[in-house]
Amino acid sequence: MHNLGLLPASRCSDGRLMSKSVALTQKPPQKAVASPRLTALIVASALFMEQLDGTVIATALPTMAHSFNVDPLHMNVALTSYLLSLAVFIPASGKVADRFGTRTVFRAAIALFTIGSLLCAQAPSLGFLVAARILQGIGGAMMVPVGRLVLLRSVSKAELVAAMAWLMIPATIGPIVGPPVGGFIVTYFDWRWIFYINVPIGLIGIYLVTRYIEEIRESDRVHFDFGGMVLSGVALACLMAGLELFSRGVGSVLTAGGLVAVGTISAALYWRHANGHPQPVLDLKLMQIGTFRYSVLSGALSRILVGAVPFLLPMTLQLGFGMSPAESGLITFSSAAGSLLMRIVAPTVLRRLGFRSVLVWVGLTATLLTGSIAAFRPGWPMPLIYAILLAGGFFQSLQFIAYNTIAYADVPRAQMSAATSFYTTFQQLSLTTGIAVSAASLSAAVAWRGHSQPMLIDFTTAFLTVACVALLAPLFSLSLDRRAGAELSGQK
Repeated sequence: MHNLGLLPASRCSDGRLMSKSVALTQKPPQKAVASPRLTALIVASALFMEQLDGTVIATALPTMAHSFNVDPLHMNVALTSYLLSLAVFIPASGKVADRFGTRTVFRAAIALFTIGSLLCAQAPSLGFLVAARILQGIGGAMMVPVGRLVLLRSVSKAELVAAMAWLMIPATIGPIVGPPVGGFIVTYFDWRWIFYINVPIGLIGIYLVTRYIEEIRESDRVHFDFGGMVLSGVALACLMAGLELFSRGVGSVLTAGGLVAVGTISAALYWRHANGHPQPVLDLKLMQIGTFRYSVLSGALSRILVGAVPFLLPMTLQLGFGMSPAESGLITFSSAAGSLLMRIVAPTVLRRLGFRSVLVWVGLTATLLTGSIAAFRPGWPMPLIYAILLAGGFFQSLQFIAYNTIAYADVPRAQMSAATSFYTTFQQLSLTTGIAVSAASLSAAVAWRGHSQPMLIDFTTAFLTVACVALLAPLFSLSLDRRAGAELSGQK
C-alpha cells in the first residue's frame, strides 16, 4: 500500500526542514490503493452478494407464491428473468467499462444490484418482482465481469494466482450457504429479508470501491457494437431460456426446442457479423490466443459437471437416500470446505507443477472424485462420503483457479475487457448447459427404466453422463504447452 499521511519533511531553498504539516499542504493526499489481496476481497464481496442472491431465492419461492397469491410454478419466471437479463447484458460489460472506467462501472453495477434488491423486497406483485429482478440482472451482468476486470488490471501477473484464489471463495460459499440461509429467513422472518440482506453488503461495497479501487479506462475511442449486442443477446437469451425450460421441465419440449433453434440461428448470424466488425461486442478473434482458447473450451467441458452437481446431489440425497433438506445441506457443504482449504496451497501447487499438469492431472482427479458420487449408496459410511466430497471440492477448486487464471496469461492489455466479457458469457452458458444435460440424462434414465419418479439408479446414470463429458477436459488440456502461463505461476 502507499504510505498514507506519513510523508517525510521536505527542505526549503536555504536548506531548512519544513514541518510535516507544511509539506503535506504542498502535496495533494494520495488516494489509498488496495493491495492485491484487498482488491480481490473487495471484488469477492460483490460476487458473493450476487452468488448468494442467485441461490437464496430458490428456497423462498413457495412462500413468495403464497404472498403474491399465484401458482408456485409461475414463480419460476423470477429465476429465468434474472438469468436472461444476465445473458443479454454480460457481453456489453467490457465495452462499457472501457468507455466509462472500471471503477465507475463496477460501483454503478453494485448500486444497481442493490437498488434492484431493495425493489424486490418491496414488490407488491409478481410482475413488479420480475421487473426488479431484470434490474438486478443488469447490475449482476456488469458486476461479475467488470469485477474480474478490476482485479486483472490491479494486480501483476505474478500476483494473479493468489488473487484468483481469494476471488474463488464467494463462488464456492455463495451457492452452498444460499439455500440454508433462505430457509432460515423464510422460516423465522419475512421472505423480503432475503433481498434486504443485500443492501448493507452493497453499501459497504460501494464505499470500498470508491475508497480503494483506481479508475482505469481505455484512452482510445470505444465504438459500441449495438447490432452485435442485439444478435448476441437474442442468441444467449434464447439458448439459456430453452435450456432452462428443458432442464426444469417447464413448458413443452416444442417451446424449449424452438427457443434453442432461434438461439442457434442468432448465434450463427452473430458469427458472421463479428467477423466483419472492427470492435464486436464478443470478440471471436480472442479464440486465436492458445491459452485463452484452452481455458474457454476445456473449462466449458468441466463446468458442465460443476453445473450439474448442485442440481443432482441434493435430489440424490433426499430422494435416493431419504434424507431431509437440512441433512443433505450439511453433506453438500463439505465440498465447499474442501474448496476453502485449497486456497492455502493453490499458488504453491501451480508454481511447482505448472498449469498444464494441474489442468490434466488435477482436473482428472477432480472429475473422477466428483463422478464417484454416482456410486454413493445409503449403506456407505458417512465419513467416507464426507471425505470424497471434501477431496473433490479441493481438487475441483484448484482446477478452476487454473482455468480462471491462465485464460488471461497471453491476452494483451487492450483486449482484457473484451476477454472478461467473452469468458464470463461462456462460463454462464456452460453452467446452464450442465443443468440441462444432467436433467435430460435423469429424465431419459427414468423413462428408459419405466419409473414413475427418479430412483437412485437414475441419479447414478445422470452423474456418470456428465462425468464422461467432463473427462474430455483433461484430455483436451494434454495438448497445452508445458510452459504455458509460467509467468503467472512462477514455474521454474
